[in-house]
Amino acid sequence: MSLLLLALGLVMIFEGLVYALAPSLLERMLEVLRSMPESAVRQIGALVIVAGLVLVWVAFQIGV
Repeated sequence: MSLLLLALGLVMIFEGLVYALAPSLLERMLEVLRSMPESAVRQIGALVIVAGLVLVWVAFQIGV
């Protein structure tokens, strides 16, 4: 459970950093996403999920 809370906290820190340090970049990125076809956005989402799973797998292999 503590590992889950740690992961959630880290995600919140990184998300907050984007909003705090580069809000205009975030707005431009959202505009680009709105102009992309839905299938492309889904593919990007799937790739991010796979990359996250790989990182979690690597973390457990080196002994979190």
